[in-house]
Parts: sequence; C-alpha cells; structure tokens
Amino acid sequence: MPETVGAQIAAFLDHLTVERGLARNTLLAYGRDLARYAEFCAARGIADLAAVTPSDVEAFARELSGGQHLAPASVTRTLVAVRSLHRFAATEGRTPSDPAADVDLPSVGRRLPKALSIADTQALLDGIDTSDPAGLRDKALLELLYGTGARISEVVSLDVDDITRVLLSADESTGLRLLGKGGKERVVPVGTFARAALSRWLGAGRAAFLRGPSPGPALFLNARGGRLSRQSAWAILKDRAAAAGLTAEVSPHTLRHSYATHLLDGGADVRVVQELLGHASVTTTQLYTLVTVDHLREVFASSHPRAY
Repeated sequence: MPETVGAQIAAFLDHLTVERGLARNTLLAYGRDLARYAEFCAARGIADLAAVTPSDVEAFARELSGGQHLAPASVTRTLVAVRSLHRFAATEGRTPSDPAADVDLPSVGRRLPKALSIADTQALLDGIDTSDPAGLRDKALLELLYGTGARISEVVSLDVDDITRVLLSADESTGLRLLGKGGKERVVPVGTFARAALSRWLGAGRAAFLRGPSPGPALFLNARGGRLSRQSAWAILKDRAAAAGLTAEVSPHTLRHSYATHLLDGGADVRVVQELLGHASVTTTQLYTLVTVDHLREVFASSHPRAY
C-alpha cells in the first residue's frame, strides 16, 4: 500500500533529525513549510508523492508567490524544503522519480548582514549603567555576544561553570566552548572587555537574581531567578540600544554580524572568521566580505581626490 504524503513527510523529517542532526528551529521550519505543501497536495487530490508531477510543483510555486502573500525568501525556503523532500523520496526508493528536480526557484535578492559601526557598538556597550545588578547582567550579556560572535541561543544556554572555567584558567588564551547548530561544538576566545564584565556580573550582580534554596546553574538569570530566554535577551538589547540613541534596528544577530564585519575590516582571514562563527560553509561567511567591500568603497569615495 502506498505511503501517504503525511507519512512520507514524517519519514523525511525523521531523516533530517537522525541522519543530518538539524537544529530544532530548522526542523520546525521544515515542518511548517511541508505542512503547507501537504495541504496543497490534498486540495489537488494527491495522496502519494509518487503521483506528483513537475507541473504540480510549478503550480505550488505559483500559488506561494501569488496567493499567500509570502516574501520571496519565504517562497524560496519552502520550495527548497519541497525539493529536498522529493529528492529524499526518490533516493530512498519511495517514489520512482523526482518531479521537483528541474523546477526553478524564484530569484531572491542577496540580503547583506546588517552591522553596527564601531562607534555605535561602543556607544551601546559603554552606555550601560552598571550601578545595579541588572546593568551588570546586561553589560556582561552584550559584551559576551559582541566579544565572541555567539548566537543568542548559544549564550543563554551557558552555565556558570562554562564561563568560570575560562575566567579561572591560568592560561588567558583558554577559550569558551559553544554548542552551535546541529550540536556542533566550537571554541572561541573571550576578550578582556567580556571577561571583565562577566567577572563583575558573577561577583557582584548574579546573587541579586537568585531565588530559592537551590539556585540553578544558568549563567544569565531573569527577574524570577530562572534562565534568561532568547526573547528576554532580545528585549534587553532593544532597550539598551534605544537608551544609547541607536536608530538602526538592532537584534542579537546584529551583534554577531558586527563581530564578523569588524574582524574582516581589521584584516582577519575569512576562514578564521568562518571557524569563529561556526559556519559549516565558507560561502556563508563570504557574505560579510561584501559588507566590507562596501565599506572600503565608501572610504575611497570620501577620501581619494579622484574618486568622484
């Protein structure tokens, strides 16, 4: 008996989980995109992926682009998920062919990472009032984000022992271990500004957030004494950016972009930045070099006597 579309999608998601070790958020995105595709197939009376034709996939692409008010990037992401599903089904022998193999994806303009200038970054970090425990926490949080280029999920998952191991090491080059996407671990250096902010937070700030007789191990705590969430960390950054007078949209990933861009502006090798960011492919990291080229072009245009 042929498998249903839903069963085939479930098998594909299991493959992504077990064989490829994709991160939870990535799996959730695949699930949402493929649920939309399953609804499309059901509406067309398609009960088995083996019955899907290239014209069906093209019709789905047209529907996404025209009728669901999705951004081009969202359309492309959904179609990538569909293409991956059909390739998996064909490779595993669940379908006789891959109907999505030759379907063109819509063109999406390259989105350059947004980075703060060095002056704005300094204004953000140096403008935090550290006279109270919340200020000490926020200073440590943002210094660590910018000082290591870590993802917000990596930072809020840290425990006190993770950072204490770095701060108490006799070797100042001891790096911080971060657990990235797909469970991949990497070690990053922690600079003196982040180290100082973290030492002050642990020594004079964190105790004010502890609640109950058995405090948890989390490095960064919320007002209830629990682990700081990604959403709360984002809110902290937005509030601190507003207080610093920054007009640009700022997110935790903005600090990661700024970290990479400032390294490249300072002459760092793109392969080194790739390792520091934990990118699986250098192609992803090379996106930041486009930002740097734009910066160099601006400097040339404003500085060279024959640039205009």
